[in-house]
Amino acid sequence: MLLEVDRLEAGYGSSQVLFGLSFAVAEHQVISLLGRNGMGKTTTIRAVMGMIAASKGDIRFDGQSLRNVKPHQIAHLGIGLVPEGRHIFPNLTVRENLLMAEIRRHGAANPWDFERVLAFFPRLGERLNNGGSQLSGGEQQMLAIGRALMTNPRLLILDEATEGLAPVIRQDIWAHLRRLREDGLALIVIDKEVDTLNNFVDRHFIVEKGCVVWAGSQAELQVDSAIREKYLAV
Repeated sequence: MLLEVDRLEAGYGSSQVLFGLSFAVAEHQVISLLGRNGMGKTTTIRAVMGMIAASKGDIRFDGQSLRNVKPHQIAHLGIGLVPEGRHIFPNLTVRENLLMAEIRRHGAANPWDFERVLAFFPRLGERLNNGGSQLSGGEQQMLAIGRALMTNPRLLILDEATEGLAPVIRQDIWAHLRRLREDGLALIVIDKEVDTLNNFVDRHFIVEKGCVVWAGSQAELQVDSAIREKYLAV
């Protein structure tokens, strides 16, 4: 497995959020973390990225434990993050946002560099000298994805991939993510568009109160209306 999250427990101070959460992602696989707000999905991602410490359990990437590994070291190991809310640098230009994230991986067949990201997102090429705060929501999300790709990840995590975007922009973002999937990049996607995700991912993991309570394929989730109603209906 590329990423293994094994009986993970974590939280914030004395408030525990994750209670023995486990899932795995294989090389080239695309999975989703599903669940209502406040169930621990973002906390899981923060623990994977080293932003909060695990109190119990383990997180392994390509066989190496990530416990006590710093976020920048995790990025260098090959995990890229597109965080909820994008978190681009508003006072830096598009060019600067991209170049500051660059990690070169020697031996990569087709590495992500500045030119490849601009070819992938041509709109960013038209806005190179604009500050992050001058971009539309869709452009900011493109920049956040492009910045993560500049780290040349083996696994890309997208937390709320299309949140707050207009429908036409959401469709464009999904089209780009499909291209990444076709290229063989492993993905973890968190998003509220369950039907879109069901046509996109290989496997779903539903998180409820800090635990994975259901895991299955696209087809299994599609036909299991009781699971969808119990854990995903608003």
